[in-house]
Order: sequence, then structure tokens, then C-alpha cells
Amino acid sequence: MKAKKVLSWTLRFILLFILYFPIWIIGSLAVGDLIPETVSQPGLVSETSGMLILGLINTILIITLIVTSKWHGWRLALFTGIAYYGSFTLLTQIETWYFLKEVTITPELLPRLFIMGLSIPLIYIPIAIMVCGKWKKRDTNTGKIKLTMPYKQLLIKLGILAIIYLIIYWLAGYFIAWQNPELRAFYGSPGEITPFFAHTYNTFLATPGFIILQLARGILFALIVLPIILASKLKPLQTALMVASLFAIPHLVHINPNPLMPLASVRLSHMVETATSTFVFGLITVWLLHRRHHGVKDLFG
Repeated sequence: MKAKKVLSWTLRFILLFILYFPIWIIGSLAVGDLIPETVSQPGLVSETSGMLILGLINTILIITLIVTSKWHGWRLALFTGIAYYGSFTLLTQIETWYFLKEVTITPELLPRLFIMGLSIPLIYIPIAIMVCGKWKKRDTNTGKIKLTMPYKQLLIKLGILAIIYLIIYWLAGYFIAWQNPELRAFYGSPGEITPFFAHTYNTFLATPGFIILQLARGILFALIVLPIILASKLKPLQTALMVASLFAIPHLVHINPNPLMPLASVRLSHMVETATSTFVFGLITVWLLHRRHHGVKDLFG
């Protein structure tokens, strides 16, 4: 019986791994010929190897989100799709819009980047749910899922997470990405690096909208995974690792060449910066949101 189950899941995984690529390609058709013809430096691996690696990791992630959830059917498709699209497209392309709209992104291309990410949540994830046998309610552990804390505590925690996200984002951005002189030049700040406190003060003073944007992104990151956290059948630490992976994996796309970010060192710096910072933030998000806390001491209880 065990061998039969292993064979069944192996076949399901192979099927979903194969299906990932044509469905991803359907989404990529949205950008058409709007991608700039800028010659991109090679990625960390060949483009084919990179696509296979990303397809493998995404397939594993999506299956994990599905099989570990108490949700089923359209609710599972809805909440998994929102979490996936939010992490992989919405919140990452907002960054693209803010930083690259006057560098490599044209006004015609920008909305297509948001459309491009729809094929996986709208087509692939519902198919994956059916293949994994979770479209119909069969799990006896599936019940009505409620918020585990008062709404007032949730609002306070969302505010705290917004500030934590801004701090992690800023520290990783400066001490990892901004240390790369090619990256600074790419974003229009060539020359010697400005000391941390001076750089922080000048940026916060000159671009308050940037700070508000990052605070809002921190709240959105938490909100899109709240249903995933509440419905997880895993232990809190396992749930935290899953959510952290959901936040971090989108940034592994930088292993491939990219004409929107043609310099290899810039892509590598961004990948290390964003993958590590979002992974840490994912861990903290689950820590704060997986249950009700009865005070500061209870956070560490």
C-alpha cells in the first residue's frame, strides 16, 4: 500500500512538473514583444537549467501549500492563488514599477508584467488541487477556520510587521545590495557609497512616499499569507519555513539572464538581498500571526 501511494504521488508530481511550463508560457505571452532588446549578461546557470530549477522549486512549493492546508476546493484555490500571486507578482512587480519605470520598463510593458503572473494562480493552481485530490472535502480535520486572535491584536501585529519589514528591507538593501558599486550606478548613484546613517536620513527625508510604500508592502505580505497560516496543518515552525519559502522563492528568478536587469552582478546582489530578507520576514510573520499572544512575554513562551 505504501509503495502504491509513493508511486501515485510520484506520478502526480511528474504530471504537475510537466504542466507548469506550458501554463507559465501562457502567462509570459502577455508581455509579447515588449521586453527590451537589451543584451543581458549570462545568469548563474544556463537559461534552460534555470527554467528547470525554477519549475521544480515552484512545483514543490505549490504542492506543499495545497496538501498541508485544511482548505479544499475553491477556497483552497482562492487563498493559495492570492498568496502565490501576491508574493510572486503583485508585491515584486510593485518594486519593479517603483525602481525600473524610468530605467528599463516602458509604460506599455508595466501592466503586462502584472498580467503575466496570472496564469499560474488562475489555471495551474486549480489543476494542481484537482490532481492532488483536494478539490472535494475528504479531510476529517477540515473544519471552520477562525481567526485565532482578536481583531485589535491583529491590527497591532500588522502595524508591528509593517515596521519590521521596513527595517529588514532597509538593512538588507544597504548592507547587501547597496554595497555593489555596479548596482548603485545602475540606479543612478555612481561613486563612493554614502555612510549608512547619512544615506538613511537623506532617503527618508527626500522620499517619504518610498517609506509608506514599504510599510504598505509589509502589511500586504502578512495579509496574503494569513489564510495560509490559519489553515496550515503543519507545526508552527514548519508553517514558518513554508511561508518564508513562499516569500523568498520569487527572487530566485535572478539566476536567469534578464534584459530588464542586464548586469549579472546587479541580479546576484538583488537575489541575495531579497531572498534572505523576505525569508526572515516570513519566519517572523508566522511567529506573530499563528496564534493569539497574551502579552509581550507570551511572544517568547
